[in-house]
Amino acid sequence: MAPPLSGRAAPRRFPHFRQDLLSSIVVFLVALPLCIGVAVASGVPAELGLATGIVGGLVAGALPGSSLQVSGPAAGLTVLVFEAVREYGLRSLGLIVLAAGLIQLGMGALRLGRWFRAISISVVHGMLAGIGLVLVTGQVHSLFDNKSPGAAMANVAGLPDLFADSASEPAALAAGGIGIGTIVVLVCWKYAPRRLRVIPGALVAVALATLVTVAFDLPVKRIEVKGLLGAIQPPSPADLGGLVSIGAVGTIVAFALIASAESLFSAAAVDRMHHGPRTHYDRELMAQGAGNMVCGLLGALPMTAVIVRSATNVQAGARTKASRILHGVWLLAFTVIFPVALEYIPVTALAAILVHAGWKLLSLREVGRLWRTERGEAVVLTGTALAIVVTNLFEGVLIGLLLAVIKTAWDVSDIHIHVDEQADPLVIRLTGNATFLRLPKVLDALERIPHGRAVELDLSGLRHLDHACRTALESWSAQHRERDETSSVRIAEPAAAG
Repeated sequence: MAPPLSGRAAPRRFPHFRQDLLSSIVVFLVALPLCIGVAVASGVPAELGLATGIVGGLVAGALPGSSLQVSGPAAGLTVLVFEAVREYGLRSLGLIVLAAGLIQLGMGALRLGRWFRAISISVVHGMLAGIGLVLVTGQVHSLFDNKSPGAAMANVAGLPDLFADSASEPAALAAGGIGIGTIVVLVCWKYAPRRLRVIPGALVAVALATLVTVAFDLPVKRIEVKGLLGAIQPPSPADLGGLVSIGAVGTIVAFALIASAESLFSAAAVDRMHHGPRTHYDRELMAQGAGNMVCGLLGALPMTAVIVRSATNVQAGARTKASRILHGVWLLAFTVIFPVALEYIPVTALAAILVHAGWKLLSLREVGRLWRTERGEAVVLTGTALAIVVTNLFEGVLIGLLLAVIKTAWDVSDIHIHVDEQADPLVIRLTGNATFLRLPKVLDALERIPHGRAVELDLSGLRHLDHACRTALESWSAQHRERDETSSVRIAEPAAAG
């Protein structure tokens, strides 16, 4: 046996265990109400949200990829899950999540993870803002113990009737009071003494709402508890029949792409918060896929990396992946040992947490900043958010991507027109990129050229000349010659016409 090291302490096998242990407890306290709230808002048993949080810790947390980000059920997929459960049923949810996980695993194996970093940040912010709008408008109904109509526009249209009906119902007023009080605690918790702020605000808000509800025996809805084993419904081959439609395939692809994007954007943000190992995007994508496959086999909610929990993990001092694995252990222990505690939690308190989370997703400051500095990006962000509200999450994101492409094409096709009227022949010099998007500007300038003048079109400064512009310029040249026999047009070709 080797003698102990002299003059210095022997190296420990787990040098950061204390920091990771404390961090895991803090993350567990943050994740607990969020897992339950996302599940209830998605229209599934609360235990399924906890099951996803457990898988996020024990499975995705143990796999390589990102060392410090934490996975679990995310508010960003609440709308999509709710629509999927309503359309295809709860038993089909597991198959949808399983298939989405397989797609993620395949994308990671094909090394497509890094390409998610190429998506316009305005589309991402717009997606989050749209999710936030749908969450807020939907969960306001749950604040008053009312069932939301479902679609986002229907939720908005139903708000006047909701407020009018709730004003005359004591039970709805009690639920609304608890819900609004929960939001007040969430907003004001940042002003609490620093020692108290060690406890997450969401946990404090739910605990206070539960205590008030139980103490005064208020007539508000509470969570229905089935137990973890009772809530889990593994999918069966018989459920495949309902998922052969184009709509179901679109839902699966939407789950995979949005969950992947949210996870990898979260990883990029977490990497900026610490100085430890950087995220390997392809491995992280495979870890998320493996986690979602397990969630699908359990019939649980889809899993993504969640920036709120991940940021909490970093800020609490986590150093290794042990913190996120341990947070899954604490969720499992709570679900097994204290499941009865869930049935005392009022639904309105969980709705309040999601209203607060949805409001923070709106990124109003980001919209204001972009409007002052880059209005095109602000239009993309706002258009994506409104498209999600009017249509749905998947179609809204596609519309946002289309807006981003159009905005980029418009920027790239910037063209400058200089007319030298003193020259003989008159010189029209075009520089930049001549595309069909700028045809109106080019043709307006050409139509102002007086008849009878010899013209030289200098295209040598163009970096790109597309077919539509070339055809329009040749057509104008022919018409200019036909108007007056003394007119002539000479075209100096671009150095590299596209």
